[in-house]
Amino acid sequence: MDLRRLAAVAALLAAAAVAADGYNITKILAEHPEYSQFNKLLTETRLAGDINRRRTITVLVVSNGDMGALAGGHYTLPTLRHILEMHILVDYYGAKKLHQLSRGDTASSSMFQESGSAPGTTGYVNITQHRGGRVSFTAEDAADSATPSSFVKSVKEIPYDLAVLQISKPLSSPEAEAPVAPPAPVNITELLSKKYCKSFAGLLAANADVFSNINATKDNGLTLFCPVDAAVDAFMPKFKNLTAKGKAAILLYHAVPDYYSLQLLKSNSGKVSTLATSSVAKKDYSYDVQNERDTVTLDTRVNTASVTATVKDDDPLAVYAISKFLQPKELFKVAEDLAPAPAPESPKKKTKKKPATTSAAAAPSDDDSAADSPDDASADDTADKAGAAPSVLARWMIAAATVAAALALAA
Repeated sequence: MDLRRLAAVAALLAAAAVAADGYNITKILAEHPEYSQFNKLLTETRLAGDINRRRTITVLVVSNGDMGALAGGHYTLPTLRHILEMHILVDYYGAKKLHQLSRGDTASSSMFQESGSAPGTTGYVNITQHRGGRVSFTAEDAADSATPSSFVKSVKEIPYDLAVLQISKPLSSPEAEAPVAPPAPVNITELLSKKYCKSFAGLLAANADVFSNINATKDNGLTLFCPVDAAVDAFMPKFKNLTAKGKAAILLYHAVPDYYSLQLLKSNSGKVSTLATSSVAKKDYSYDVQNERDTVTLDTRVNTASVTATVKDDDPLAVYAISKFLQPKELFKVAEDLAPAPAPESPKKKTKKKPATTSAAAAPSDDDSAADSPDDASADDTADKAGAAPSVLARWMIAAATVAAALALAA
């Protein structure tokens, strides 16, 4: 095998690994310090998580020296989010595709357009190929006097999922730069008490540290899953038996420090971390969000709850009523899956039965309470990761196909 084929195989295998594991825009940009300010803003505006959850996307980044007004503190976070959304195209544009535009230009929708905040076509970005190979980007609503931003280089490409491209300066968009009114203040206790979750609101209000943590997070991106009153009443005997630390952890377990719209919950599956994850050292405190048709479920491996109603869904805060009180595997025993019934055996020759030995293992106890009782031992090391989300399985299938192509190329 010659060096060119070896290089091609290595590149395909690397792409396969990324396809299997997904990507993290924050880590990608962290390898390039010249984009540190842009990377910081992606995190502060919560767009980094939105990018990582997407497939087929292009991020137009700007180097620290070209950030201009974006780095000067001239905009509020909501406005900055709109501006940065203009730099995230919901299609894949690698360097090769940019230079092979069929008619020399095209218009691509941005996340700003997709968010519904951009009126008309103001959230589109025009991409133009000029003579000599230069490519420029212009916001649809840019003023006639605005200078287009030019393509500088490709930073990272994962065909055909993610392209990170450097452009010469931020895109100018009057609509994206318009001041955004801050969200109206929300009283969490009052909100929960009015709809479905009065009992849960009482538990939060009674724990000052938990309430303060959730209240401080709600304006920066929070999704709260509140058990309905009947679910809280059913769980109260177990809740009362928890330690003070356990009670705080299980309440924070219902809060995810990121905003998830109902549409996003219905279209994506995967593991989410909670406020308890960051509050309890060396504990996972996560669960899997799954969806089937229009039903969203939360699987903790101890129990599974479904989203039954929307209490509030307005960025940056989403609150959903759920059917059960979530029980983390860090506090309760994981429910054992029932073993499949053995297949019927073919008739065998009769043989003499040997007497049972005293070392024979005892039959497993059929005790449902084992999965519901508090358990001080951490179950992190034995957590079953077989319930992978469909999107992860799909990425592994893509990875397998890519490896097969690499092997064929190497032959």
